Amino acid sequence: MPVHLTLPPTLRDRIQASDRPLVGLWACAGSAVTAEIVAGSGCDWVLLDAEHSPNGLESILAQLHAMAAYPVAPVVRPPFGDTVTIKQYLDIGAQNLLIPMVDTAEQAVQVARAVRYPDGQGGGVRGVGSALARSARWNRVEGYLGRARDTISLTVQIESAEAVSNVEAIVGTEGIDAIFVGPSDLAASMGLLGQQNHPDVIANVMRAIQAGRDAGKPVGVNTFVHEDADRYLVAGASFVAVGADVAILARQTEAIVDRFLGSSGSATPRASY
Repeated sequence: MPVHLTLPPTLRDRIQASDRPLVGLWACAGSAVTAEIVAGSGCDWVLLDAEHSPNGLESILAQLHAMAAYPVAPVVRPPFGDTVTIKQYLDIGAQNLLIPMVDTAEQAVQVARAVRYPDGQGGGVRGVGSALARSARWNRVEGYLGRARDTISLTVQIESAEAVSNVEAIVGTEGIDAIFVGPSDLAASMGLLGQQNHPDVIANVMRAIQAGRDAGKPVGVNTFVHEDADRYLVAGASFVAVGADVAILARQTEAIVDRFLGSSGSATPRASY
């Protein structure tokens, strides 16, 4: 007899079940080893990024395998939110999708349809391939086709001035489980490149958080400056991303080298024995 499997809870489920905001980290190195290390850190969720990182379907799959033993939610960000790409990431077993650059409610509707199987009423357009796919564990998840959408959490990114202007409509779109604000791209779209702490950028992040609260849906924020994370958590963010593997590696290796070489480039003298 084959093994019958139950899929892990989604990010949506974890947020609903938690009595506190969820804290996440990015895994951008394209490495299953690094992803596993991050997954074991004690964080609640890990973003596997395929938009700005050297990741494809095969490397994301390897990282999902590596993280499967840990009580953490892997959130996968495809490079683009088109129907074909979403189908491929779902089929390799990505349960939690973060779709970048969603600027309008119309785009949100198309993304929401891409994660649903057709129902004869125009509700979904996801291609049916569960017998061939890890998503259903090759049909070892009982009744997968009928309840596949319940095993998926869909979050869209609000990361432009246009998206903020449409945020109430986007977060109110049926099938959108959460929104996630990207202050860096938001600032750039406002003509404030690199100024994530500009008052106008902060005001737009706050607007998005309030829109989510009004719609009864979770809002996440990407913020590696921890004081900013504190601000948005107080404002009502339900989940935050507070660091990335590659950034942590870069800063910590710099700090170690600086400890021994400093600005002079000369090693600290060793004690004589």
